[in-house]
Amino acid sequence: MAKDINVNYNGQYSYSICIRSDFNDLIPMLNEKVNKSYDKVCIVTDSNVASHYLSDLLEIFKNNGDEVYSFSFEAGEASKTLDTVRFLYEHLITKKFTRKSLLVALGGGVVGDLTGFAASTFLRGIDFIQVPTTLLSQVDSSVGGKTGVDFDGYKNMVGAFYMPKLVYMNLSTLKTLDDYNFACGMGEVIKHGLIADADFYRWLSENSIKLKERDFDALEYCVYTNCNIKRHVVEIDPTEKGIRAYLNFGHTLGHAIEKHSNFTLGHGQCVSLGMICAGYLSEKLGYITAKDNEEIARICQLYDLPIKVGNMTKEQILAASKSDKKMQGSKIKFTILKSIGAADSYLDFTDEDLLEAIEKVLE
Repeated sequence: MAKDINVNYNGQYSYSICIRSDFNDLIPMLNEKVNKSYDKVCIVTDSNVASHYLSDLLEIFKNNGDEVYSFSFEAGEASKTLDTVRFLYEHLITKKFTRKSLLVALGGGVVGDLTGFAASTFLRGIDFIQVPTTLLSQVDSSVGGKTGVDFDGYKNMVGAFYMPKLVYMNLSTLKTLDDYNFACGMGEVIKHGLIADADFYRWLSENSIKLKERDFDALEYCVYTNCNIKRHVVEIDPTEKGIRAYLNFGHTLGHAIEKHSNFTLGHGQCVSLGMICAGYLSEKLGYITAKDNEEIARICQLYDLPIKVGNMTKEQILAASKSDKKMQGSKIKFTILKSIGAADSYLDFTDEDLLEAIEKVLE
């Protein structure tokens, strides 16, 4: 089975998302959707993904007659830095990459964000494609053109909006994904339903067993629906001037928890905690009910996501949130729910409001 989604940028076709069960038509799709020849190709990946899929991708490009290289770095958020980008630049310079060369991001969100940022800045910009291999990267980070790295512990502080030429998703890669990282991706999946699609949110409540067992049809529907939600948002607001901020539901305090944990907690796990906080604030404004929030917590737990966290204080989390990129003056641009399936932005929460919300997730 195969599904394609076309993504526009500023009203013009930009790239396609190809959802597949294998890598078999990666080159045909690259030829059809991009229709360019490249003098060199570099597959950028991490130490975890390299052992599973790097040899497959190298063979695919070699069989196409490409001059192909690879660059691998240590897996994990700790590698998402300018230092790793610097080593990648050195590799590309040594191998004499040009503006007619291509980078291939093979891996999860860290690989995709870092490779995209390197592509956007190397020689003032070269082409790259996304080949996401985790649920989190397939449903979220590979779509929309956000690239970047962390800086001194501040998540995604340095980056650029830079569109890939193609996003190619082989859903069979999710078979080798461990349960923890699958749950991490589900944090973003649940978020998309909450902010944009109440019917999909209810579908998630009814299909947890199929998804957790990696049933292909369920995965395909889940990934396709999520990509369509994100496509719709980023087409309207590609550079986060308006409704793209809705995608940050659960992220403001979630990122603060993630930073304070020194990234020992997964991104999706922190988004889950952040959604519990944001749900409480949405209820406080009178938009959703206590029963709605109980259901949010239930669905997060259904997919093995945490709703409580220990070893940190509400004051520490609040302080970490003050460095968020979404700050406007002294206030945080916060995403709340107007109802299940509809989001909005809110600027007028006090520190006391936020401390109350954080208390809801502290053990």
